[in-house]
Amino acid sequence: MNGNSKTIFNSILSGEIPSHKIYEDESVYAFLDINPLSRGHTLVIPKEECPTMDGLSENAASSLGSALPKICRAIMKVTGAKNYNLIQNNGEKAGQTVPHLHFHIIPRYPESTHSFIWNPSPIDHSDATELSKAIFRELE
Repeated sequence: MNGNSKTIFNSILSGEIPSHKIYEDESVYAFLDINPLSRGHTLVIPKEECPTMDGLSENAASSLGSALPKICRAIMKVTGAKNYNLIQNNGEKAGQTVPHLHFHIIPRYPESTHSFIWNPSPIDHSDATELSKAIFRELE
């Protein structure tokens, strides 16, 4: 996965590849996934080219933050789904398959079978104390 090459999302944004657009503003584009996990599965992408969230500009992040709730509400209303997953992966080892930042909105229905299972373990409070302090300092 190379973050510097043209992606399928670039081709969708440029109109080279058609999509089922559900939302667009100056910074954000949303369209139905062509390989959906459920009816209404939507991808939401910034128009700014960026592979992962940590590289996204504050303006683009703000635009995504404003658009996502609106898009989620519309999908839930139109599909009738009562629950949904909002998924965003950063990097190939984290499950990202297209190196252009994107969010999945995946409606869940009573018959839905998709799953995102993880096996958590208890926190190490000693490590967590040091880690939280270091991250806090980095953000100051």
